[in-house]
Amino acid sequence: MPTATKSDKIDLSSENKTEELANKISKKLKPGDVVFLHGEIGVGKTTFIKYLINCFQKEKKIKLTEITSPTFNLLNEYEINKIKINHYDLFRLKTSEEVKNLDLFVDNLDTITLIEWPQIIKERPKNLIELTFNYEENHEKRSLQIKGLDI
Repeated sequence: MPTATKSDKIDLSSENKTEELANKISKKLKPGDVVFLHGEIGVGKTTFIKYLINCFQKEKKIKLTEITSPTFNLLNEYEINKIKINHYDLFRLKTSEEVKNLDLFVDNLDTITLIEWPQIIKERPKNLIELTFNYEENHEKRSLQIKGLDI
């Protein structure tokens, strides 16, 4: 797996590559980190999150759970020993006022926060990592750019 710097594009054209990258990133994340996942519908954000959470579960020898997008309920929570992972999907929100009501960044010292569709968020938290998923070449290939984390 190639290493990435801030501006490098990482090829994610296969699920295997997505899983490998999720495994690598899972080793770098720590409680208090906030990850914004940018990208179009279907580009692989939720698939990446599935592999990321499953990596934490495997490491702690916890049964793997089904990871789905919280598009309709806005939040799925996962307890992995002493770490909590909050997976938000803000696709349906229309105003930044709605985001304030979620208290996304309150008391998150023991939490890794993953947020799909973060464009509506005005406040930039500390420990922010941004993953931007892109389609390449007629939607047949995908890539990722990382900001805020060296892998």
